[in-house]
Amino acid sequence: MNSVDLSATRFLQVNPLAQGAIELVLNRPEVHNAFNDEMIAELQAVFNQLAHDDQVRSLILKANGRHFSAGADLGWMRRMANHSYQDNLQDASELAKMLQALNEFPKPTIAIVQGAAYGGAVGLVACCDMVIATPKAQFCLSEVKLGLVPAVISPYVIQAMGARAARRYFLSAETIDVETAEQLGLVHLVAQPEELPAITERLCQRYSSNGPEAMKAAKQLIHQVVNMPIGPALTEYTQQLIADIRASAEGKEGLSAFLEKRKPAWQEESQHV
Repeated sequence: MNSVDLSATRFLQVNPLAQGAIELVLNRPEVHNAFNDEMIAELQAVFNQLAHDDQVRSLILKANGRHFSAGADLGWMRRMANHSYQDNLQDASELAKMLQALNEFPKPTIAIVQGAAYGGAVGLVACCDMVIATPKAQFCLSEVKLGLVPAVISPYVIQAMGARAARRYFLSAETIDVETAEQLGLVHLVAQPEELPAITERLCQRYSSNGPEAMKAAKQLIHQVVNMPIGPALTEYTQQLIADIRASAEGKEGLSAFLEKRKPAWQEESQHV
């Protein structure tokens, strides 16, 4: 895997925080953090690199400026409209790979949303494990206004808000206020801007106290359970998973630490990250 210079990204800021947390900041405030093919490529590269960095314990996705993201950059969309079907297919493939990299990121992910999150930005939010939004945050699946559809982001958004809600908001392109987004499950917590640093710090501390491999396995478990019917195959998978975890070095260390009333090794490690 080719590495990317995290200090030289054009449209992103990558900030290491305490407890092994990484803050990844969308940084095109002059266009409300709309993303184009270059930003998508940077996001994909950073997600893939951080996923394989054992020092990273959690990822915070946020944005500079008044808005989280206006979705797709209009100049990029205008350019792609004049390209061939094959070019558009390749372009969509890169967006899909970026979203998949975030959705399958093996550490906890937190999205912090202020202002607008429109179009494809709703897909970014839906791929994160925890979503915190400010009271003025707004969401909109606006694609049909442009004669388009939220195709590539749809698996993640539908999983987040449910098919029934998607049937309303995919077709109407209504703006979703933060209270409604919370009711739909798209947002987990609403907080004032000044409360965000303390809330994210507490979450990252909580994540750093949990077993890294256990959290990775828990995320994989959710993906498997969502995508498999209840039956022999799923039952066998869950049985094998718990047996593997119990027999793993991390599982044995966690149980020993609990019985010996001490911190597990991964907590000691996270304090030095």
